[in-house]
Amino acid sequence: MPAVEHPLDQDSVLQAFLELDTPPGFKAELIEGEIVVTPPPDGDHEDAIARFARAVAREAAEELYVSGGKGLITPKGRFIPDATVAPVGHFRAQDSWSSAVGVELVLEVTSINPHKDRESKRLGYAAAGIPCYLLIDRSEGTVTLFTDPKDGDYTTLHETEFGRRIKLPAPFSFTLDTAPLR
Repeated sequence: MPAVEHPLDQDSVLQAFLELDTPPGFKAELIEGEIVVTPPPDGDHEDAIARFARAVAREAAEELYVSGGKGLITPKGRFIPDATVAPVGHFRAQDSWSSAVGVELVLEVTSINPHKDRESKRLGYAAAGIPCYLLIDRSEGTVTLFTDPKDGDYTTLHETEFGRRIKLPAPFSFTLDTAPLR
């Protein structure tokens, strides 16, 4: 008699996800009910994040900081952005998975599965009410800033090719040079 597959309910998937033990350097996310495990990023990926963090530290208000690897709970799943910008001390004394409330910007740099960054994560961050989503799309050669979340998506986007500048709104209020973010 053939085995009968039974779909797991959302609680079972969440429990399995929370108990998952990934190899060092890998990250696991729960994106729209699917457990996604990603290997450690390449050097160009990490360089883009570091350059963005330096620009925020140099140009933005002193009360903001860039955090890497912070787990955020969104209506579409549990995501670990490549970088999260929030007020200094915002994540102090919080668990490894935190509400996205109060986060000013999330950054994703595309890698193995760019569709998740372009669609699923964009919608999850918007549904969570995060004001800015910055997507560095290495395969497309673009940097896109999504702003003004409403009804589960961002209503405004500004896209530019690598090598141009993109203006970040308050509380950042500076122009980001995208040339070194490739």
